[in-house]
Amino acid sequence: MQKRYFGTDGIRGKVGEAPITPDFMLKLGWACGRVFSRGRDVSCQHRRVVIGKDTRISGYMFESALEAGLVAAGVDVALLGPMPTPAIAQMTRSQRAVAGIVISASHNPYYDNGIKFFSSEGTKLGDELELLIEAEMDLPLVTAESSEIGKVVRMEDAAGRYIEYCKSTVPHKFDLRGRRIVLDCANGATYHVAPSVFRELGAEVYVIGAEPDGFNINRECGSTDTTALRAQVLMKGADLGIAFDGDGDRVLFVDHRGELVDGDELVYIIACERQSHGVVGTLMSNLGMELALREKGIDFARANVGDRYVNEMMASKGWNLGGESSGHIICSDISTTGDGVVAALQVLLAMQQSGNDLATLKSGMTKFPQRMINVGLADRGGFDNKPGVIDAVAAVEAELGERGRVLLRPSGTEPVVRVMVEGEDFEQVENLCTRLAGQVEQALA
Repeated sequence: MQKRYFGTDGIRGKVGEAPITPDFMLKLGWACGRVFSRGRDVSCQHRRVVIGKDTRISGYMFESALEAGLVAAGVDVALLGPMPTPAIAQMTRSQRAVAGIVISASHNPYYDNGIKFFSSEGTKLGDELELLIEAEMDLPLVTAESSEIGKVVRMEDAAGRYIEYCKSTVPHKFDLRGRRIVLDCANGATYHVAPSVFRELGAEVYVIGAEPDGFNINRECGSTDTTALRAQVLMKGADLGIAFDGDGDRVLFVDHRGELVDGDELVYIIACERQSHGVVGTLMSNLGMELALREKGIDFARANVGDRYVNEMMASKGWNLGGESSGHIICSDISTTGDGVVAALQVLLAMQQSGNDLATLKSGMTKFPQRMINVGLADRGGFDNKPGVIDAVAAVEAELGERGRVLLRPSGTEPVVRVMVEGEDFEQVENLCTRLAGQVEQALA
């Protein structure tokens, strides 16, 4: 069945435009309450859903709407307030809740918002549950009997619990004394927890992007714009900088020279220090990481774009490390979902155990140049099977040989196909991508 509301990571869109409206969220809360409260692992005495949010202004409105819908369905609610997305996953498990809900549009601007869900195990929902929720949305909203209406509590100590959890993910003797670190919290959900984690572990911490006003989330800060972080690292003479996105499930670093260290490089660093058996990336992961990992004897596999698919492939292969170049890094032996703070601590642990700085650790892999061009796509069906496209792709692949690759991928949010070429030579990659994009556009015309 085709899903109407759920995308690759929950439901997302512009505030005030369907489905990101208060009336939809009310009904969504009710539908979720109905589905989650009848799960096999639910007892009548313990039907609770935890709700967290990032710092965007519309979070208040949608929190109230979801809360009303859930209690109308007879489900108890625990409100966590502004908290990182991975904290909601962790609290869902620790509170033995039937589900967790995050109100966030991740790295998007403040005028967007969305809803992410976690199962009772702290994992993203599968297609089956999402389809069940959508089916409930078609039914009339019927309030539970007054004696069965849910109750609501606000967890005042949620931030402290998450801070302690993050510190517990590194060895007891691990400390950051002597480290000078700049944190960019993107004016988002990590603003009140990340600084405490690193300070309590001993680091000298300088913080930017930690004054959210409801509108400045992800604005010229965080992992989507590291310009300010780079400047601060150089000005403070810091050892490194760490940038989170608005909901705290992604992380990027800046080394002491002010150079960006992206998610592929961070995964490589963690994998080498852990001596991992295998790593899961995505179709967009840099070929340089794949080759560098294999030189270290570490297997590599590519999943579809999206942390949900990375997690699924990790589970199927029995591996515990995966991630995306955007900085969404999953250490499944520690957490059930991508966690920016936890991943950052794993990188710092690798630095401490190796005795090397970040620039030295990332030098073990060489990123290949990538070029991507979007081509308009009127119909997604079978675009990659057209003879003109097949021949054009084959010709480019032949020129690149084994040290390059081609990817054609339809966007999940726009009516375009993304044409990507990757190889060792920058000029060749640029020319081949431009040529291929033109041929694809002509074939689809």
